[in-house]
Amino acid sequence: MPTEPLSQKEIEDRLRELPGWSQEGDRIARTYRLGTHFAATAMVVHVAQIQEELNHHSDLTLGYNTIGLTVNTHDAGGAITEKDFTLAARVEEIAPSHGAG
Repeated sequence: MPTEPLSQKEIEDRLRELPGWSQEGDRIARTYRLGTHFAATAMVVHVAQIQEELNHHSDLTLGYNTIGLTVNTHDAGGAITEKDFTLAARVEEIAPSHGAG
């Protein structure tokens, strides 16, 4: 059963619940800043674990002390779906434990 794309209004409503996240074309995205490269790397590993649990994966970018995530749902034709917001919410839950802001 395919995942249904969200309407633009649904996307905007959900983004209001996730400060720091924004829509970039057909994806939702966020950049986190951390204190050190090691902290950023540890958070990437934690995000990868969550993605495996959800079987839903973002594009992750690791910088010196930053992490960038962009995500959409491939099995919905690259649209934004509830799966993307579930992943974003889970990442938001763990970000403070890594000192991410």
